[in-house]
Amino acid sequence: MTVAIVGAQETTELGKIPNMSQIQLHADAALNAMADAGLTAKDIDGVATAGESPVGLAHYLGIAPRYADGTSVGGCSFMLHVRHAVAAIEAGHADTILITHGESGRSGIGRGGFGGSRATLPGQFEAPYGGMGPTTMFTLPVLRYMKDYGMTHEQLAMVAVVQREWAGMNPRASFRDPITVQDVFDSRLIAYPFHLLECCLVTDGGGALILTSAERAADFPQKPVYILGTGESVETPMVSQMRDVTSSQAFRIAGGEAMRSAGINHADVDHMMIYDAFAHLPIWGLEDLGFCERGEAPSFIEEGNTRPGGKLPLNTNGGGLSYMHSGMYGMYALQESVRQMRGTAPAQVDGAEVSLCLGVGGMFAASGCIVMSNQAP
Repeated sequence: MTVAIVGAQETTELGKIPNMSQIQLHADAALNAMADAGLTAKDIDGVATAGESPVGLAHYLGIAPRYADGTSVGGCSFMLHVRHAVAAIEAGHADTILITHGESGRSGIGRGGFGGSRATLPGQFEAPYGGMGPTTMFTLPVLRYMKDYGMTHEQLAMVAVVQREWAGMNPRASFRDPITVQDVFDSRLIAYPFHLLECCLVTDGGGALILTSAERAADFPQKPVYILGTGESVETPMVSQMRDVTSSQAFRIAGGEAMRSAGINHADVDHMMIYDAFAHLPIWGLEDLGFCERGEAPSFIEEGNTRPGGKLPLNTNGGGLSYMHSGMYGMYALQESVRQMRGTAPAQVDGAEVSLCLGVGGMFAASGCIVMSNQAP
């Protein structure tokens, strides 16, 4: 059985939404996705979410599910939800599964907390050394990569510059004005070597997907987007304990599994989304999935290969650096892959038939990867 995405929408507003709580953002996105698919809550028999409990979500929306998934491994949780939903539908555990995300990352209205106590491994073995969240903990991989492979500050800044080019074509992007490498350098230094423009946005918003069997795809108003392949993996909750901080084991396993299960090679990929909470993540993704050799991704981006008109369009919504980042960005990457496959993206890639969407959770702690297409397998 093939599974397809038949509903996909984000919250009505994106950015700063002080009048909606976190659960309301989930509901807004869910209702928009249901409208997109021509469904109501009575048509949904499976729910999946992260940041909120699937129990609370189902109750809030009036859904009586026979499948529930509360997997929460950070920002790539929604890629894992898609993978699990495919398996559930294929096994007959549910017919129509709703996956939601909502986060009041900027306004903090009704926002839940995440574990990070002194009893955890990071609390015992990293916090005492001054780690203060992603902006400081992600510096370890970047600095090692710069030392080992000679990546320059200019090359790191180019990731933000190129993605702002894509954002400039997206009316919903948080920031659309063009920037230069010098603009990145002139922005406030957050934690060496990251400047403000190399760090993700902090916003409110959400999104939702609806999946069902491809056999039913003709029953829905939107063009179906077929799931070709999926992958997932986890490595360690501590960035200091990665086997190699210049390469993500979770990326390699999740991405490799997704491509193998999809039966595709690198030349088949027309469009990519790589989770970009910080400017270095697309570099790891391109190399760990084999689109570039080790140490070559900075030059690949610098030479314009991922920008508009380039041979490998990447992060075409503007990414977490310029489009949206409410805390768990994976849902927004999935939404853009769906838009590209539907042919409705603001910065549409002409003729795109295969999109690869790679997510990260934590500081390279987890990864999920989804390969989708607008052509039935």
